[in-house]
Amino acid sequence: MSDVTGNGKFLVGIYDDDDVVLKAVRDVKDAGVRIHEVYTPFPIHGLDIALGHPRSRLGIAAFLFALSGTSTALLLTAYMESFDWPMIVGGKDSYSIIVYVPIIFELTVLFCALGMVGTFIVSNGLGPTVKPLMYDLRTTDNKFAMAIDMSKNNLGEGDVERILKNSGAAEVNVKQF
Repeated sequence: MSDVTGNGKFLVGIYDDDDVVLKAVRDVKDAGVRIHEVYTPFPIHGLDIALGHPRSRLGIAAFLFALSGTSTALLLTAYMESFDWPMIVGGKDSYSIIVYVPIIFELTVLFCALGMVGTFIVSNGLGPTVKPLMYDLRTTDNKFAMAIDMSKNNLGEGDVERILKNSGAAEVNVKQF
């Protein structure tokens, strides 16, 4: 997620190839430049490791949402079959777990899906009133952009621009937010 407050100066290196940008991340970090983020039109294997992002905890969230769906389904069906409206379904009594399987599965999937959509929206700061920061519109087509927040780097603008060019950037642009 972006931690930009809306007023910052960024140098944006534009790259043409995914292999070049992956090598450039290592070169730029080795030169002592702190990278804000790399924007790509498709996932690049190993880029998150090269940038130093921690492993995602989304699997834990998905498991907890699924567990809550399973628990809700078990409690709901047990209550309905035992107290609210006991029925004999398919010749099986109301205490058979076989009767609950479709409901358990469906609520597990529903809770997990809705929970993950909500988690995605919250963790990425999305919403109807949020205006996204676009460093370069071509990153949605075929270009790769490496954004360098100048307020978080000790090197000067000229030095960072030279490092980006030496790492394989086709062009370097200044972006003000």
